[in-house]
This record gives sequence, structure tokens and C-alpha cells, in this order.
Amino acid sequence: MRVGVIELPAIKLIDSEGRNWTALRTQEPLVSKQILIPQLLAGGHDVELINLKEGKEEILFGEVIWRGRTLSKILVGRSWDLDPRSMDVWGITINYMQEREPACMLIRKIVAGGGRVVVGGSDAFVEPEPYLEAGAHAIIQDKSGAANLAVLDYVFRGSSKERLTGVTLSDGRMLPPRIPPMSPEEWPLPPQWVVQKSLGYEYWEGTLPDELLPIGSVMADIGCDRHCDFCETPLYKLGYRRMTPETTLKWFAAQKGAGARSVICPSDQFLGRVLWKEGRDEVLAIMKGVRELGLTLLWGNGLELKKATVGRGMPNSDLSPDQELIEALWGWDGRVGCYQAYLPAERPTFGTADYAKLLPWKQHCELLREIVRSGIPDLTYGVIVGLPDDSEENLLRLEEAISELCQELKTINPKLIFKVTPYAIRPLPGTTQASALRTSGRLRFEDPAIIGGFWTACADTHHLTYEEVSDWQSRLAAIGDVEAKWQGITGVTP
Repeated sequence: MRVGVIELPAIKLIDSEGRNWTALRTQEPLVSKQILIPQLLAGGHDVELINLKEGKEEILFGEVIWRGRTLSKILVGRSWDLDPRSMDVWGITINYMQEREPACMLIRKIVAGGGRVVVGGSDAFVEPEPYLEAGAHAIIQDKSGAANLAVLDYVFRGSSKERLTGVTLSDGRMLPPRIPPMSPEEWPLPPQWVVQKSLGYEYWEGTLPDELLPIGSVMADIGCDRHCDFCETPLYKLGYRRMTPETTLKWFAAQKGAGARSVICPSDQFLGRVLWKEGRDEVLAIMKGVRELGLTLLWGNGLELKKATVGRGMPNSDLSPDQELIEALWGWDGRVGCYQAYLPAERPTFGTADYAKLLPWKQHCELLREIVRSGIPDLTYGVIVGLPDDSEENLLRLEEAISELCQELKTINPKLIFKVTPYAIRPLPGTTQASALRTSGRLRFEDPAIIGGFWTACADTHHLTYEEVSDWQSRLAAIGDVEAKWQGITGVTP
């Protein structure tokens, strides 16, 4: 069958002064398409990637009031004037809640024109109802890829439901997974044309030197061994599954073969493999192989710092830095290694009981010092703002602690680029955090464009209004190298 795989347009939220309040990325690497399209090709289908981010056309699709100002919701990319019957089945992936409204608009358009639509992605996984109401024929509920081919066959040919697994049908019936999830080890390697079409020229943690462009992507694992209350990953019930070093390096080699000079590894929990005895050696082997390929690595989603300790983050274990592992993961020699990384601070100064994966502050700072000593040139320090107990007092303490840490790291490497990225809470559907916010009455918005964004605070704390939380985002963003920030966003620039 002919399958049209759609990448949705980019989104921005513009206020009356022309400031953008959400991350605008029109040329980022297409991570999931490198995984999905080879699976469909292996099933014998003709596949076309329709990247609606390509282009500069702007389409207004709504407005929302936030902080007393009107934000215009604008799609950025190319026209989605598609012929619904030009493909036998259309596949749309929606991983971000912000994309929900335009995705449903597109589904309605395709279905009205006689087309068939299968929807996947994290947002559709946890809340399939909006997509079913828009007319989707099926929603993928198996995030590993094991359900994809059978669902397409059912939607196109009306084949028996017997083969269906991990899918919600148009009538709302959910058929639970009946077969084991796929492991990343089983994902077909993408052909060169797929990798080339998936390369990016924008990196969401900052501006890269031209010599590191274009950017490839490798997802070396899925799932997680943690159960954080703000994350959807535990809901996938995949456990933790990883590629072997040999397979991982084949994916990196495919990126280089298609022209990539740097590669982002946005794995859910890359260091989850160190929980196994052989896992540490796997990490060292992968990092050695990436360097031998002459590629630069980008940790754009962050790594769990606790697993980079001698005790691997196990209960009551040694929390001192594993220097060999740190050098392998974050080391940079001026040519290869890790050029840029996001470090998930997520409020290590206090309140760590809510986040078991975090290090105590003393050990956290010690590990960051070792990361900087490894030579990495550019770090993004991510902080979550707007936790239930956040107050003026503890945010002042947080500001002071981060400022002191920044100065200390600059003493180790005066040329270090250190950016502070203060994210607002995103109450992701299905998570304990989202449920608690709604029950408490502190969630002030339901519009997906607002609550699905990192930069538009949407909930009060016990002590602060959401407007005050937003002000603190701007204030914390002023720490470090403000001039080096780039996230396609102008709203929170101090």
C-alpha cells in the first residue's frame, strides 16, 4: 500500500508585541521517522515522507488569553493542501500536546476527503479521544513499533482483528498488546534516503557551529526503569529495552553515511543499560565507536546523572563520580566527543524525595565539576519551576545556588558556555502530576497550546500564582550565558 507519513508543521505563540512564547523549530532532526519508515518499508509498503515543517508559510489557527495578553497560535511550514486519496493510508505522529489542535484539524481534512488515518505518538497514546473524535481510524497504543504493520493492514484492507495488538479502534475499543514489544535491536536500519530526509539543521539546546551541521539522530533504547510522576514513559509499560553496541554503531554509521556531522541521542534512558553488569562496558564501547567514526555527540534530552556515579544510582550506593564513564560520555577533545549536553538539574537543592533519580546537591555539584573537567564546551542546565511547594523564599535559594554553581564551573573552564533553561511544569495527560494538579484546582488552563509548552506557565503553586512562576522563569534564565541561548523562543529572554 501507499503510506504517507506526515511530520506536522511547527507552532509558535505570538503576543501583540511580536514575541514568541514557545519553542519554534522548523529544521530539527526527525527522530521518530527514522524508526517508523524503515518498519513500513520492511513490510513491503511504498512510503513517502511529507514534512510540513519545510517552508515559511504561516497560518493562524486560533488564539488564547495567557497572562492577560492574547497569544496568536500560528503554524509555520508549508501548505497542507494534500490530496486525501493520493495515499492508501496516512500516518500522523503526535508526541507533543501542543500539536493536538492542528493534528485534529488535519485528520478531519483527510477523512472528509475520503482518506484513512492512523495516529501514533505519546499524546495520542495517553488521550486517544480527541483524535478519534476527529475521525482517526485507529490509534497506536504500542510505542515499540510492534503494532504498526497489522494496524495499517486492518485500516486499509479491513483484515481480521485477530492480528491486531496494542491499538484503539475508531469505535473506541482498545485491544491490548498481545505480543511482546519490539526491542530497538529489532528495528530495521534506515536506508540512506530516509536518514538524509531526517537530518536537521537546528538543535534545540543552542546554536551549533556550521562544521557540526547537519545533525543526525539515534534512539538507542526505549522505556525507563524509573517511575517519575511527571513522565509518560512508565505508562508505555515497555520496561527498558536497548540496542547492543554493534547495532547502535551501525545506526551512527548510517548517520555519517548520509552526511551527518553530529548526532543527537535523545534516548529515553541511555544509561539504563548500566544496571546490568555488562552495561558499563557497552557505554564505553559505544562512545569509543562514535569517536572512531569522527562524529560529534549531542545529549539533547539529558542523561540520568545518578547512573554516572560509581554506584550506578542503586539504593544506598557510592555516589562519587565514575570518572572513566564521565570522560567517555561528555569528554571533548576539540574534534570529536560530546560538544553539547543538556543536564537535567530538576531542582536538586531540595525536595529530592519526589524525584528518586536526583543526586543530593553536594554530589550533584561534584559530578558537574567532573563533567566540565572532561572538556565539554557547552552545557544547558535544565530547572523545573512551579513545583507545588515553590515559594519566593526557596526560589531565591535556588537562584543563589545555581549562580554559585555557574561561577564555580566557569572557574574550571572560563570558556564554558553555561545556559540555564527554566522550564514550567507541563501536566502531561495520564501522569500522576497532571491528576494532582487538576484535583488541587491549581491548574489554570486546559488549552493544549499553553499546557503543552515549556515556556507558558499554567499552574499556581501553594504560594505563587502562575504569573509569578512565569516571572521566575525569566529571572532564572538570566543566569549564565544569556547571549548564547537559542531555542527559537523570544518570550522569556530577560
